[in-house]
Parts: sequence; structure tokens; C-alpha cells
Amino acid sequence: MKTFNVSLKNRSYTINVKMGLQTQLPEILSAYNKGQSWVLFTQQPIFDLYGSHLAESLRESEFKVHQIILENSEAAKSLSSMESIYSQLIAFGCDRSSSFLALGGGVVGDATGFAAATFLRGVDYFQIPTTLLAMVDSSIGGKTGINLDAGKNLVGAIWQPKSVLIDPTYLNSLPKREVISALGEVLKYGAVLDRNFFDLVSAKFDEILQMNNPELLDNIICICSELKAKVVVLDECEGGLRRILNFGHTIGHALEKYFGYGVLRHGEAVAYGMLAAGRLSLEYGGLKTEDYQYFQQSINKLPLPPLPEFDVNEIIEIMATDKKVKDGKINFVLLSKIGETKIVDSISKVKIIEVLKQI
Repeated sequence: MKTFNVSLKNRSYTINVKMGLQTQLPEILSAYNKGQSWVLFTQQPIFDLYGSHLAESLRESEFKVHQIILENSEAAKSLSSMESIYSQLIAFGCDRSSSFLALGGGVVGDATGFAAATFLRGVDYFQIPTTLLAMVDSSIGGKTGINLDAGKNLVGAIWQPKSVLIDPTYLNSLPKREVISALGEVLKYGAVLDRNFFDLVSAKFDEILQMNNPELLDNIICICSELKAKVVVLDECEGGLRRILNFGHTIGHALEKYFGYGVLRHGEAVAYGMLAAGRLSLEYGGLKTEDYQYFQQSINKLPLPPLPEFDVNEIIEIMATDKKVKDGKINFVLLSKIGETKIVDSISKVKIIEVLKQI
């Protein structure tokens, strides 16, 4: 097992990566089992594939297990969904000693984490990601959030898990489009933090996409986990350094909201956002032309769905409500070179419109 520490004093925890880890979950979690209620949060397809067996294995190991089946869409991250969750938790007799398990992708992780942060002012939870995107990004760092009509993740809390338990064998059932979505975020980590990693992913892109090299896949997950853990340790609450992980998200979140969450996967929207941010980086970030061309070529290896027509002014209106807006200014994470960033808030609306029309 490969283990990475997220050292946050009394909120510290480990990220554990191992093929076949799912078979050891009752044994691993037994150290935390004090007779409390455990609630498994998941979605129906994941429950059918993995959750039912996990719940039964835990019960056989004398865990008191309940389950909450979330909607199989972003609708699970809504205020009405959270109200239903709280009602079920009360019906189960949960109290502040209860522990939650997030078995699924980013939606499940966000909803479970937010429920854990807010139910009775905070209970323990564990992240068990089943998608590549969740393994490399959303399960790590404690950012939880739910959506409002005005935009994505506008209500949330930073609430660290007790542990992140990653088993790449869950990915055997992952649809290819979800792999493509995840690779948008994987490329982001290289773009903002590590040129060598960006080069590796770009060079091995087709092999990664085929998902037929377990050793390479394990390496990609571990590098992303370690990179994010280091950032979170230095800036847990996104007051400075951690903001660079929003590269591509300023426009990406707006595209997700505009088209509806069923049209673009998160990583696809982020990839389009990174293409736009890359163009802005030429003028505002100091990115060299040859680096931009290489960056663009690498992102374009992703077989992204074509964007339907959109109203650029509406996209900008959505961006204006995003949580990355500060003092009325839209903050963009840009590249000064591949592997290094700067944050800029002086980009004109005219320039943003120009770039949006080019993606």
C-alpha cells in the first residue's frame, strides 16, 4: 500500500492507494468502529456493483450499517437533497459519534462531505472514491459543496475526511467518457505544479486513456494524490496557494452551469476552461508561444464533445456569481510557464468575450 500524509495537526489523515483495497475495508475501518452507526452514501449503479457487498461485509464484521442512495446526477448536490439526507440520518438514530462512508465519484463525495460537516455540527467521514476524477482530485482536501440555482458549489464547507481509501480496481467498470473527464484534471495538476508530470501525461496519453496499464495508472493516481496533499497542507482553506488548483475552473464551472450538468462532464468543462486560460496566459501570464502551443496540443488530445452554441454574455454573468470572484473582480489562474502560475484579476470583459468565442 502506498500512503501519503495530509499533515494538518489535529485534522491530519492519510491517503491510501492499493489495488484490491476494497477487500480490506472492513479490516481497515475496524480501528474506527466503536459501535456507532455507519452510513454508506452512494448511488444506485455503484451500490449494485460494489456497495451492497461492502455493506454486507461490514455487517458481518459487526458494523451497524445504514445506507443512503443518492440521485444519480448533480441533483444529489441540492438543498432539497440535503434536507432528505438529514431526515434519513435522524430516522436512523444517528448522533455525533456516527461515521459516514462516501462510496462513489465527486457528487457522492461532495454530498457526503457536506452532510458530515453540517449534521449535528460535524461527524467523521471517509472517502472511498470509485472514479478516476475523484481519486486524483475531489476526494482529497476536504472541500465539500452543494449547488444553488445560481451556480456550482456555492454553498460548502472545508471538512477533512478521516481517511481517503483508493482502490484503482474500482475503475474497471468506469465508462470511457469518465476517464476522459478525469484526464482534464490530471493534465491540470501537471500544468500548474509539475512540468515533468505534464510531459509524462502528454507522452503517455493514449496509454492512460486505454486504461490497460495498471502500473502507469497507479503511478498517475499517486502523483496527483501527493501533489494535492502538499498543496492542501500548505493552504488548507484556499487562502493563497490552493487557489492555483482552480486553473480552468473559472470558465469551466460557468460552462457546466450554462449547458446543464448532463451536457459536459466536469473535467471536460475544465479542459475547455484550461484552453481559454491558456490563451489568456499568452497576454496576461507571460506564457511563451511555444509553451502555449505544446499546452494546447496536449489538451486537444482529449476527445472532448463539441460545445453547442452559447451566449458569451450569459457565460460572463454566471462567472460573476462564482466563488472565485473577489471584490467584484473575476480571478483567473494563468500560466507563466508550464508548471508555474500567477493569479490575475485585471482581464477586461472584452478580452474574456474574445477568448470565449475562440474555444
